[in-house]
Amino acid sequence: MNKIFKFEGLLTNEGWMCPAFVEVDNKGIISNISTEKLEGDIETVSGFAIPGFQNAHSHSFQYAMSGLAEIHPDPTSQDDFWSWRETMYNIALSMNPDQFEHIAAMLYAEMLSHGYTHVAEFHYVHHDPNGKPYTNLAEMGQRLVSAAKTAGIGITLVPIFYQKGGFGQNPVEKQRRFISATAMDYLELLDSSEKATQSYAKANIGLGIHSLRAVDESSMRAAFAEAKDLPIHMHIAEQLKEVSDCLDFYKQRPVEWLLDNYDVNGNFHLVHATHLVDSEVMGIAQSGAHVVLCPSTEGNLGDGIFPLQSFQQKGGKWSIGTDSHIGLNPLEELRILDYGQRLTTHRRNQFISDTNGDTGAFGIDMVIKSGRKAMGNKSENYFTIGQPFDAVILDASSPLIGTSRPEHILSTLVYSGDRTNFNGTVVDGDWKVKDGQHHLKDEIVSNFKKSLGELKIR
Repeated sequence: MNKIFKFEGLLTNEGWMCPAFVEVDNKGIISNISTEKLEGDIETVSGFAIPGFQNAHSHSFQYAMSGLAEIHPDPTSQDDFWSWRETMYNIALSMNPDQFEHIAAMLYAEMLSHGYTHVAEFHYVHHDPNGKPYTNLAEMGQRLVSAAKTAGIGITLVPIFYQKGGFGQNPVEKQRRFISATAMDYLELLDSSEKATQSYAKANIGLGIHSLRAVDESSMRAAFAEAKDLPIHMHIAEQLKEVSDCLDFYKQRPVEWLLDNYDVNGNFHLVHATHLVDSEVMGIAQSGAHVVLCPSTEGNLGDGIFPLQSFQQKGGKWSIGTDSHIGLNPLEELRILDYGQRLTTHRRNQFISDTNGDTGAFGIDMVIKSGRKAMGNKSENYFTIGQPFDAVILDASSPLIGTSRPEHILSTLVYSGDRTNFNGTVVDGDWKVKDGQHHLKDEIVSNFKKSLGELKIR
């Protein structure tokens, strides 16, 4: 049976539709959108519907270590990305498949409560704790798909090709769960992972290279040759040491080398790309590739600040992700990104284009459209007949939202909002989170606590 929602407003590509009636069929697909009352049983929602946020970069297992790398026994020593990575490796080595799944389900439920309806999982914990492949090569990826299905979030599973310990270096012992020794090994993993996504209607597959330092040139070329029209995700130029090591090894900067050696196009999603020179900024923008920015993690790790204004001026497109999940609020990601630029350029108008001077609307538009492309979804329509109804609902009774004219709602949300401004999150026409509560909260939290208790890492 079809269901009908009535909202105070629905965000369309042309602006707000107020009021808005949305009819969905029994599979959660939009069958009608109207400002006029539709015939049938109507659920009246005191809220404004916007498209669900897209989380374009996630390492789900790292959620278990959020906040655990902030105690510094020797305050005089240098703590940076590379020392943080040792803590991450230790936790990656400790989890069995059940624990891995329970942590991911908890994370995905929390993502939904923050308004994300889809996640790109940059997944590289492939093998057992001894580094031996499971009988099902995609066992750990299958667990991520199962976790997403339990929580009710869409997932793009991106199994990661991780081969080396650094430019021209063998992997280190603590990386043993990540390693595909050859391109053939990785492509077999990719095939198995694609089969795993077939168990969930809201799952699909992407292709991933961990980084230039982690895969040799010939193997990378072999992997890219199999990408077809898949989204391609890779870390690049996140750390200054990575840039200097690449200069030593390839005699070029990471993005410079990638652009010179591959047909980089709109299917590429370059994660972080923090340290760029002007020619690299221009090269990414002209190629049509997208940058995935993770401001809370990049700030936490001390990565640096992406040259956003220069990139946008050249037509560059970007999405957001929560990476290590030190933060899960998409509004906070947008604010950190914007304010970092304001502090370095001394200008307030960062999220704008020649045709859109509304900073809140520009930021929302960018993370929806570019975020969808990171998932392999090329639709640029916010809501349209034939699409799944995936939305986050803004609470019309929230004091600032409820007193704003429609043209001020998005900037009010982006610059002063948090999860308390959300009524809930709808995926495939069903409430997954309503009034702040995930519909399977008790079960998911119980399993999460059990697994964290077994791991004894917190």
